[in-house]
Amino acid sequence: MKTEQLHGSGEAFEVLRGFARKPERNVERCELCSAEVVTNHPHLVEIGQHRLFCACDACALLFSGRADAKYKRVPRRVRLILDFKMTDAEWEGLLIPIDLAFFFRNSIDSRVSALYPSPAGATESMLSLEAWNDIESSNPALREVEDDVEALLVNRVGHAREARSAQYYVVPIDACYKLVGLIRLHWRGLSGGTEVWQEISKFFAGLNAAAEIVTQELHA
Repeated sequence: MKTEQLHGSGEAFEVLRGFARKPERNVERCELCSAEVVTNHPHLVEIGQHRLFCACDACALLFSGRADAKYKRVPRRVRLILDFKMTDAEWEGLLIPIDLAFFFRNSIDSRVSALYPSPAGATESMLSLEAWNDIESSNPALREVEDDVEALLVNRVGHAREARSAQYYVVPIDACYKLVGLIRLHWRGLSGGTEVWQEISKFFAGLNAAAEIVTQELHA
């Protein structure tokens, strides 16, 4: 079979350079302007659909502190509430089947959603307004949780066996979905397996390292 010859050394060099070129690395990009973003980049919440978007610093800044915007910037602050008040009966009354869950308020309809991580992703549990109002009245610090972009994250794993105390955090909403994602990624079998529980422990160790310790005395 006759092969086509390359004409000129310049053309030959371009072909060789193409073979030698490394494949483009996978990069994360801002979902608004397509700029490359760093690993620990900001996120935005689309209010109407409650979807998370990756953002560069410039785009995130555009939506900081704007009440009338389509998007809200997710904050970075993490708070661990030491004196959170919730009885075992109150928790059981929420009908959440596991001891991990997060709660956030949607600003569109003022409804509070309760979600818990599962091997299939985030699963919503029906939460009555009365149940949430009872929790909020006992914990005035919850009045400062920002709609759409912050959540109450509850970790009661080991609490029933008195292996550890229950933990109550106010966290950025993207942290909750990070927890959902790692559970979905690492879950094996019926009980999850050793790896997923190690990942959950690492996640909460990271939260504790970043958390501001707060009490509710100033909120009463």
